[in-house]
Amino acid sequence: MEELVKKVAYLKGFADGLDINEKTDEGKLLKKIVEVLEEIADSVCDLAEEHDELCEQVDAIDEDLGEVEEIIYDCDDDCDCDCDDMDCFEIECPNCKETICIDEDFFDDEDAPLICPNCNKEIELDFSCDCGDCDCDCDEE
Repeated sequence: MEELVKKVAYLKGFADGLDINEKTDEGKLLKKIVEVLEEIADSVCDLAEEHDELCEQVDAIDEDLGEVEEIIYDCDDDCDCDCDDMDCFEIECPNCKETICIDEDFFDDEDAPLICPNCNKEIELDFSCDCGDCDCDCDEE
């Protein structure tokens, strides 16, 4: 942005050095053009500063959100979501193929939809089994 301000300042100095007659229509026009260029350069610099501030705020929000996601989506503080020693199940989301962990308490509410925390799409669970090799009575259906 400094480069833009320098270029506009150069043009203003150049225009002043030309000793432009401000009484002519062309002289008035050139002076107004240089004034508008100065305003544009100032506005662009202001926008760049505001953009930098917003980027810092978004980074801070992103860090905070990361902490919230850890609290919400992690099964346990000691868990790396392998779910080996806990009362939860791993499944693969059919939409995004991400492995997610489902706490067994989820199954207490039969009407609750299962939403993937990665892609935010509903996952349909199918508990029917047609293997014929297990004790799940799947052949009786």
